[in-house]
Amino acid sequence: MTVADRIERARLRVLRITDKTRWVFLELAFASGVTGLGEASLNGRERQLVDAALGHLPAWLAGGQMPDFGRPVPLPLAAVATAFDVARRDAAARREGKPLAAVLGAPAEARIPLYANINRRTRDRSPAGHAASARDALAAGFAAVKIAPFDDVTPALSDDVEGHVALQRGLDRIGAVRAAVGSERRLLVDCHWRFSPDLAWRLVEAVREHDLYWLECPVAETPANLPLLGQMRRKLNASGTLLAGLEEFSGAPAFLAFADVYDVMMPDMKYVGGVDEMLRTGHALARRGVAVSPHNPTGPVCHAASLHLSAALPGFGMLEVQFDETPLFFDLGLPRLPGFSGGASDLPAGAGLGLDLDEERAKPLCILDLTLRS
Repeated sequence: MTVADRIERARLRVLRITDKTRWVFLELAFASGVTGLGEASLNGRERQLVDAALGHLPAWLAGGQMPDFGRPVPLPLAAVATAFDVARRDAAARREGKPLAAVLGAPAEARIPLYANINRRTRDRSPAGHAASARDALAAGFAAVKIAPFDDVTPALSDDVEGHVALQRGLDRIGAVRAAVGSERRLLVDCHWRFSPDLAWRLVEAVREHDLYWLECPVAETPANLPLLGQMRRKLNASGTLLAGLEEFSGAPAFLAFADVYDVMMPDMKYVGGVDEMLRTGHALARRGVAVSPHNPTGPVCHAASLHLSAALPGFGMLEVQFDETPLFFDLGLPRLPGFSGGASDLPAGAGLGLDLDEERAKPLCILDLTLRS
């Protein structure tokens, strides 16, 4: 970045998208008039994001050192730093007049395979409601569907009568979705770290009959649980199911610490540490034989960044999308993001990430608008 194109200001906005969802965007404006976008959505932790932004953006705008992702970084700080880096790289690619994927050496004609996360659009949480939602995803062209069916499970539950009842409710939802999608489609199940170790073993046994493609985040992702995760992986693999996780991790070393216990890792373009850190992570995991399937259940800016990076990642599998939660996913960006066609997406065609926010649509949704100047 030259002196003539220094960052003049950063603008952090929190938008209320639905009763459940907030999206957070960071825009950087440069002296040349170029702007760049990043996304830092961290639903339910917007206060911590704002605190991290206020604590660190002034120094970064002045050219101060960014966090070192070779060591642990608190998640709100990682989110703001990642959005800052993505926005810088968006702006740099716009200056070149090239899509970010092209700057990274990826082919412009790349098609990115997708899977549909149907959790947030499934308001009817019954087995029938999950099944109906899954059928809608199939009708939209997806061949892989992810659900988060264990609403009733918490880490406080054990392998006892109460735990079995809560587990069975989730299994009933899985069974209904498997029946709805058939045996040929991929079914992914996200547990959101809800299981205690003993009930997790019951889960591993119970899902065998449902032929899952992967089981995601069953227990807390801590060093203490590494042996447990390794044992669970071996048991799942024996019945053809993969173990996936690490959606909130940052920096390649943090992912590599779990490389022996996961088949699929899910670095997120909101938290991983930035464009280069995503590429470093992907290359490091590819050398360890671990597939990369980026976590991407939020807004259009993260989706655009994830599409570009997926085209450049070694070991890439498929990209998550939050299917049909809100029309704002497409309507908030200008130009409109590529649609989900046949369970895949083209890359955005414009320079940089290939989109800006529609200010007329964004303005009434904004619940916080913070501008910091260099």
